[in-house]
Amino acid sequence: MSRPRTRSLRRQLLAGILIPVLLIVAFNTWSLYHQALGALHTAYDRTLLASAKSLGESLQISGEGDAARLQANVPSAALEAFEADLQSRMAYRISTRQGVLLSGYEDLPMWRGEIPVQPPYAALADFYDGQFRGEPVRMAVLLQPVARGAGRDVAVVQVAETLEIRHALARQILWDTLARQAALVALIAATVIAVVQLATRPVRRLSHDLQARPDDDLRPIAAPDAPRELQPLIAATNEHMRRQGDLLAQQQRFVRDASHQLRTPLAVLKAQVQSARRGDVPPAQALAEIEDTVDRATLLANQMLALAKVAQLRQQADAPATAFDDVVRAVALDLAPLIAGQALDFDLRAEPVTLRAHDWMLRELTRNLLHNAIRHTPHGGLLAITLQREGGHARFTVADSGPGVEPDLAARLFQPFSAGAGGTGSGLGLAICHEIVQALGGHIQLRNRVENGRIAGLDAVVTLPIE
Repeated sequence: MSRPRTRSLRRQLLAGILIPVLLIVAFNTWSLYHQALGALHTAYDRTLLASAKSLGESLQISGEGDAARLQANVPSAALEAFEADLQSRMAYRISTRQGVLLSGYEDLPMWRGEIPVQPPYAALADFYDGQFRGEPVRMAVLLQPVARGAGRDVAVVQVAETLEIRHALARQILWDTLARQAALVALIAATVIAVVQLATRPVRRLSHDLQARPDDDLRPIAAPDAPRELQPLIAATNEHMRRQGDLLAQQQRFVRDASHQLRTPLAVLKAQVQSARRGDVPPAQALAEIEDTVDRATLLANQMLALAKVAQLRQQADAPATAFDDVVRAVALDLAPLIAGQALDFDLRAEPVTLRAHDWMLRELTRNLLHNAIRHTPHGGLLAITLQREGGHARFTVADSGPGVEPDLAARLFQPFSAGAGGTGSGLGLAICHEIVQALGGHIQLRNRVENGRIAGLDAVVTLPIE
């Protein structure tokens, strides 16, 4: 199977930082270009206005009254002083308000606009973009009053300039800006890469240390120099390795105990088979002894598997809600033949109690405690089960009328393969109960019940929290 492609932290940071930066740079460059173009228009429009005013100074008027006529005496080199380094060309047109050409280029389109209410300069001037001989031009229009004696008139002075110089300067500003912005983006990218390399150095060192560890090394990770943001991950990893270590230890203990405990019944079974083959005992007796040995070995194997299953379920946190009282009644019904076989005086009182626990765990707990009580209760004795709520806890009690237990032995009975005096079990029943109770966050106790100064029986008391 191919390994899924993993996302690089460096690439994510570069993309997350550089993409917004590039967008801002692009917008800033576009805005700066247009601002520069506007500033160039303003500067060169002033030159156009000056050229129009220069042309306006050459206007004269002849005649008076209705016979007054405008005249334009414009020298051929009048606009050469305003042309910038031969990079742009200029053209002009001087005409009357009625459009009669006085001087200049006849094919320069006549101005048909209006003077703005608030012109940009202290003059009757207007600026606009147009076309002249197929080229884009910038035009300035000046309404120049001319007076002489009683003769007065207004001339329309138009000056057009091609846009080569303006666009060249704007492009120069654009490229200079792009060069500076590119240097800034490169600096940001280099900084991000350097910072990421520095910030992820503890992670790479930690990865190298973990890869160099042996497979069975589950010691906690020590990374005091790791970034604060990684400390929760390290803590969670240490907790996970601790649980894995506990699980591994349980598995090793299970294998060790299983190999040790199953060796004895298998050896006994082999000796019984050899004895039966030699004819040392009658066949019926030999088969009965073999069956008893097989039953004990089967019980031991089942209980050891149950103990291993408890350890497995402890790793699962999503336990369902289970009605404990229903489980107690069901288990009591399953063991009813054993209770009836010993003619026990049985009493069951169970209040409705719901716990966050696996059904199997509650059944195994009830079955082991009840089966243990039945085995130690004399024929015709008393056996009682009580389940009740006490605040935020459930109290489950199995009370028998057996001989009780020695105080120093009560604690050791919860250890695996620890049986009481004269016990015939495998020594795992109470150990399984203890593991289940521990997994459910409760506790279990064995208490001798004393009546009239003597031991009247044994109470197995389990206290479990109710969610």
